[in-house]
Amino acid sequence: MTVSTQGLEIKSGSRALRAAVELLSSMRFSISLLTVICIASVIGTVLKQHEPLNNYVNQFGPFWAEVFAKVSLYSVYSAWWFLLILAFLVTSTSLCIARNVPKILMDFKTYKENIREQSLKAFGHRAQAELDETTEVAARRIGQLLVSGGWKVKLQQRTVVGAAGAESGWMVAAKAGAVNKMGYIAAHSAIVLVCLGGLLDGDLIVRAQMWFNGKTAYSGGGMIADVKPEHRLSERNPTFRGNLLVTEGTRSSTAILNQSDGILLQELPFAVELKKFIVEYYSTGMPKLFASDIIIHDIHTGEKIPARVEVNHPASYKGVEIYQSSFDDGGSSIKLKSLPMHKGMKSFEIEGVIGGSSQLTNGDEKMTLEYTGLRVINVENFGGSGGSGVDVRKVDLRESIDSRFGAANKAVTKKELRNVGPSISYKLRDAAGQAREFNNYMLPVDIGEGVPVFLMGLRNSPAEPFRYLRIPADEQSSTDEFFRLRAALADPALRELAIQRYVSHAVEPGRTDLIKPLTASTARALTLFAGEEVGKDGKAAGGLQAISDFMEANIPEGERSRAGEVLVRVLNGALFELAQITRERAGLKPFESNDSTQKFMTQAVLALSDAQIYPAPMALQLTDFTQIQASVFQVARAPGKNIVYLGCALLILGVFAMLYIRERRLWVWLAPREGKASATMALSTNRKTMDGDREFEQLKSRLIGIKEE
Repeated sequence: MTVSTQGLEIKSGSRALRAAVELLSSMRFSISLLTVICIASVIGTVLKQHEPLNNYVNQFGPFWAEVFAKVSLYSVYSAWWFLLILAFLVTSTSLCIARNVPKILMDFKTYKENIREQSLKAFGHRAQAELDETTEVAARRIGQLLVSGGWKVKLQQRTVVGAAGAESGWMVAAKAGAVNKMGYIAAHSAIVLVCLGGLLDGDLIVRAQMWFNGKTAYSGGGMIADVKPEHRLSERNPTFRGNLLVTEGTRSSTAILNQSDGILLQELPFAVELKKFIVEYYSTGMPKLFASDIIIHDIHTGEKIPARVEVNHPASYKGVEIYQSSFDDGGSSIKLKSLPMHKGMKSFEIEGVIGGSSQLTNGDEKMTLEYTGLRVINVENFGGSGGSGVDVRKVDLRESIDSRFGAANKAVTKKELRNVGPSISYKLRDAAGQAREFNNYMLPVDIGEGVPVFLMGLRNSPAEPFRYLRIPADEQSSTDEFFRLRAALADPALRELAIQRYVSHAVEPGRTDLIKPLTASTARALTLFAGEEVGKDGKAAGGLQAISDFMEANIPEGERSRAGEVLVRVLNGALFELAQITRERAGLKPFESNDSTQKFMTQAVLALSDAQIYPAPMALQLTDFTQIQASVFQVARAPGKNIVYLGCALLILGVFAMLYIRERRLWVWLAPREGKASATMALSTNRKTMDGDREFEQLKSRLIGIKEE
């Protein structure tokens, strides 16, 4: 029996109806639907689902982001068209099964013993032989041999009219491997079961409640307790999958179901209390263990059930599975110290809570400080070749190939992983709603520049990488030295004093003619660097860029290299004297002229230059924090899970049966010939293989005595 790819053919009804029924129940239609579902699943896997719309706008642009939203590519598995395709696939596959199963079952019971002798001679595997026994004796012997070999056998006696009159001929019909046909039923039933399980555990039930029970998605803000009933689903909801955020020491009984246009709140028959969240890390900084010690409070009975939830080890209660999804900040308290980056700003301290915000004022300018994140552990890779530059003279082809195509355990680049301590992330939002994001490290980091630096990162949008201002740390591992120097640079009186000291040290005795020009050059360099001189565009630039612009405008191109060296040497000397003055006024001993001081001053000059273009009036440094963890659980009631498991088991069995079990049918016609039997033998198999050829040769030898050549 061959499985047909055609659909059901009904006798009555219009031509269009008959064609629609035939198409819906055909195997080609089912395969087409399965292909579309596979393509949609690939899209749903590659494209992150249920992300904020702004993320998709940044990734694809406004036009394509809107187009993709219209076709629900951001929520593929709950899209109406995906569920509709699943429903059609279930219907089509079910009709295919209904059309072919009766034929398969009928074929499963038949032996096809009525086949004619002439038909046997047309088979690919055929043989003939003369036997020294009567037809009945030969038939029973052959039948017993086949039964002992695992075949199912049926004997048929036929009356043959020959030269000697009417005689008895015998047909031995046998079959093996008929379970191969059951593989078709199992595999196609598995598709139906998996799709049904997917429909049950998907958003179909939730969507049905939104369509028929008046439930709507909630897109506002505020407290969960204030959300109206039309945005809530009953605890008797048969299927759902949502997220539950619980902070240490608190409990929650309301899960959040993300929808394309908002959220739905799912009431649970219990409350989850988080006693302690545990996270362990590998040396690379990747989390090794997520675990939550929880107490499940039954809302109706008041029973308390302690449990532990780990990744891949969920807890279960009243048919609801509780999975460890991720972790978050539960409202850690932080203390920040402002570092003035613009003139006129004063340092202050402020306290806040992660997830909260504070209002700041800078004269008439008002800003909102949003505390977005606290990371206690930051593991960074400080490995490398030992330098930031590239030696263009080095050509090592073997090393280059090994670094790209070699084994993973023989990587050329060595990693040096270090935990650089806590960091704070925050946003400064202006009155117009525009925000910049900042990421500042609490402790100084040694990044191989000769002196540890405080990293102050910023970016204008989430699509950009962070750019870092590197502020050198002083002997006490603080930023005090740098900001004293920065404040002194903005003071004209201290600049003048530093210029005088530098000139007195730089001019040799007896060369009084050099005092005036050197004083003028030093004053010009320090004024430009401090950003006190207004350019032609009406704006005051500063830092090394201001000195570069000055040279391009006033010094011929051929003399710029030498003039630049002189100006930088003069600038460094004046800034060193300015740093000495600040230390004297702070009651500290002067800098010593050594390598450590030189590295500090080099980094300080670069940081002073970069600080001129820092876009915020202050940088906030983390001084203290109290971490509070929160655990994110995924809670799910999935009645279709067992159906899907059954479908997967049937699919494995069905594919195994169809691929590894060969259906074979064997016929031996024993015709009477002068008191003996003339045997005609044929073998049919659903796949032509070398195993089938060998088996036929063995059967010929055992049954009718034809030896292998």
